[in-house]
Amino acid sequence: MKLILSTFAAGIVFAGAAIHGAAAETSRLAPLLSAAELVSVQATEQPLLLDIRQGQDSDGRSLYAAGHVPGSVEAPYALWRGPPDDAGRMHDEAELTRLFRSLGVETDRPVVVIHQGRNESDFGSAARVYWTLKTGGVKHLSILNGGVAAWVADGRPLSTEATAPVPSDITVTIDPTWLATRELVLSVVEGEADATLIDARPEAFYRGETAAPAAARPGTLPHAKIFTHSRWFDSGPAIVNASAARRLVEENGLDNGDTIVSFCNTGHWAATNWFALSELGGIDNVKLYPESMVAWSQAGLPMENVPGVFQNLWRSVSSWF
Repeated sequence: MKLILSTFAAGIVFAGAAIHGAAAETSRLAPLLSAAELVSVQATEQPLLLDIRQGQDSDGRSLYAAGHVPGSVEAPYALWRGPPDDAGRMHDEAELTRLFRSLGVETDRPVVVIHQGRNESDFGSAARVYWTLKTGGVKHLSILNGGVAAWVADGRPLSTEATAPVPSDITVTIDPTWLATRELVLSVVEGEADATLIDARPEAFYRGETAAPAAARPGTLPHAKIFTHSRWFDSGPAIVNASAARRLVEENGLDNGDTIVSFCNTGHWAATNWFALSELGGIDNVKLYPESMVAWSQAGLPMENVPGVFQNLWRSVSSWF
């Protein structure tokens, strides 16, 4: 089975494109917004702002309570993730329906995802939430590029006044367009389907030199290529723009006609690759494998770059020192 990709033109603030089957619908938001663009969008679109930060400041307050983009709703990243031993597990339709309703998410209301903007890795949380919302049927989405840090750096004020969400009545139906299931990935690994598997993790993970704590063993998917998530960042926590992303796609031969499956340990770094390839790079058929290597390794499925017995013993001994 050959799954073919197509390209589409990326637009400016109000001209992003989303494709569902044969029908194309124009998004009212671009995938990325600067702080100034978000202010403009707030005046015209009344978007739902989701602050996905978690953690506390030095005074023990939640980051949201300590100061957030005015009007944003608290929606910590942990709400969007699976349990500690399978953090990449995607919520089912019933779980997503409850989550979306509690936050006031609606299919047609624009949503802007806001993260902290600490570093390149932090962007993965915004990308994963964006992907979850899109897969759950939300049509108009964006990320505040650089997060709260960029908002503050632009001289914008923070608020300590909490915004209570207005519950919605949405019922979520998962759109499989951007979802790679374990069954699909296994069919690619076994040669029954054609796709390019791209590992978003740092090279030490890809080579099997280290592993996520919840993974059963180190290694990567058979036949996988590596494109580390951090390559989409020039400097600082803001991801590159659409033209730079398309240039990276072309320079690295990432749009080769196959479906692309992005994976990592738990679908966090892989979400950055998915976002850059799909939403910025203009590649239509890019999928995220949300469970990624933690669940794959726990299931005992085929892997490459798995260390031998003596390598595992040496890694265990080295970890004692």
